[in-house]
Formats: sequence, C-alpha cells, structure tokens
Amino acid sequence: MVRDHRVKRIAVLTSGGDAPGMNAAIRAVVRCAIYHGLEVFGILRGYQGLLDNEFIELKPRSVSNIIQRGGTILKTSRSPEFQAVRGRQKAKANLERMRMDGLIVIGGDGTYRGAYELEKIWLGKIIGMPGTIDNDLYGTDFTIGYDTAVNTALQAIDKIRDTADAHERFFVVEVMGRHAGFIALDVSISGGAEEVLIPETKTNIKEIAQRLSLARRKGKTSSIIIVAEGDEEGGAYQVAERLKKLSGCEYRVVVLGHVQRGGSPTAADRILATELGAFAVDELIKGTSGVAVGKVGGKLRTVPFRETFGRKKAIDQFLLKLTSVLSI
Repeated sequence: MVRDHRVKRIAVLTSGGDAPGMNAAIRAVVRCAIYHGLEVFGILRGYQGLLDNEFIELKPRSVSNIIQRGGTILKTSRSPEFQAVRGRQKAKANLERMRMDGLIVIGGDGTYRGAYELEKIWLGKIIGMPGTIDNDLYGTDFTIGYDTAVNTALQAIDKIRDTADAHERFFVVEVMGRHAGFIALDVSISGGAEEVLIPETKTNIKEIAQRLSLARRKGKTSSIIIVAEGDEEGGAYQVAERLKKLSGCEYRVVVLGHVQRGGSPTAADRILATELGAFAVDELIKGTSGVAVGKVGGKLRTVPFRETFGRKKAIDQFLLKLTSVLSI
C-alpha cells in the first residue's frame, strides 16, 4: 500500500480502560494539530464509536478546562466487534468516508493490537499513545495514568498503615495489575510494605508466612502485604486466607479496585500526556505510521506496534529485592 504523507484531517480516540491524563493527551493532540493547520475530530467510545460513526469535530475551546480532569471526555469502551475482520473493514470504510488522513489512538495493549491490525488495511497513518495505569507497555518508561494510580493507591495505604499500627494488625491490600506488578511494586516501596506479590515472580506463601511470623517474634506488631490482582495465588482474600491458616494470625483485607483509575491526574501525568500528544501529532505530519510514541531515558521515541506487545517490559529487580531488605 502507498500512503500519502500529506495530513489534513485527523481523528483521536481513547480505548480500553480509562487512565488519568487521557484528557490532557486529547487536549495536546487537538491544539497542536490545529496549530499546524489540521482539522481534528474526536471519536466517541473508542473503536466501537468508530464502527458506529460517532465522530465529533474538535476545536481549541472543545478541550478547554479538561487538563485537570480524570477519565476521558471522549468516553471509552471495549469492542468485540472490532476484533473481527469484518469489524475492521467497517472501521476502514468509516475513516475513508470521513476523509481521515490520520488516527491517534490512546490506550493500552489491546488498543495497540487493534491499531496494528487496522493499519494493515487502511491507507491512513496511525499513531498510538500509551494510556494505561498498568505501565506494562514496552517502549516507554511510564504510561499516561500510572503516576496518578500509584499516588492514589499510596494515599490509601498510608491511611491503612495508621490503622494497622494502632490495632497491631496485618493488612493485605490488593491493587490493580492483572498482568503486571508495576503498581504493586512501586506502592510497596513507597508505602513501606513488608511483602509484595506480583505476577512476574513466583509466590511462596509458606515463606511469606514464616517471615511475617519471625518479624512478629522480633517485635513487629503490624505489617502491610501488597498483592497485585493478577498474582498466581489469587487476590487479597485468597492470600489472606492462606496466610491465616499457615501463621494463625488474623488478616484484614482491603481491595482498592477502580478507585485507582479515577481522580485528577498528577503533574507528572499531565506533562507526559502533553509531551506525547504533541509528539504524536508531529510524527503524523512527518508521515510516520504504525508506531506508538513513548519516552525512554528522558527522550521521546517511537516503537513499532508489534514490539509493544511482542516484548515484555521488565520489572525492576533491584526494587523488588529492596522490599525484603527493608522489611526487617
């Protein structure tokens, strides 16, 4: 396929799970594109909205007063219909009908996979932006929404620790992370947790119970155990039940859940979203397609869609070891 490098009309959508900072990303895309003389359209409700022709034109004032808001003004959803070839053909036809030259998709792994497949059949250019609290996308040090999610979880854990200390109790706290333990690891370090259970490592409940019992004999009267929802031992309730049977200690369970996705984005997330939004527009104008934008080592970069879900982002082993070292 021969792609025309000239870009005049572009669309932007948010897909999959929402993440704080998505609105800041939309704002940057819209205003930077208009600054360069492009027409910009938003697609409501992600890929499903693309199939349903939910296009709305966006002007500079359309994105006023949204940089501080969580969620996404374009709404988001998951679209089983788009996953089928027939659905993507429909999406292609709608983009062509609207005379779109480029598309920016903001989301996570599933969003990127959808963009990768759509790019095979559509002549327009597609750029991805990493919008997910899980921070599990290869090709960027941090994803939009991650910093906010960590800080939201940390605020809750700080409060839980006060209660744990007052009542001399053990708490098992479940954070988001179905396939990745980035949130769990960062909040365990920043929250002073004694243990962290993540999908990337093998969990040995017996050893954890032994360490907690030893710590109690040494005078430690309270502990916080952080569990990523995707750990192979199950969620916080399953882990707490097993620990109780092995140690004889009572455990309280807190599941933070979707509270981690909401709220006003931190400054770090607003800045990252703005940088990546502007960079995505610049790359579209240059004729780039089939890549995701990211920031690695302080530098903006692009990575092919295929690599983003074909390569596993590594967990920080030094931080992981520190959790045990600092819990003595």
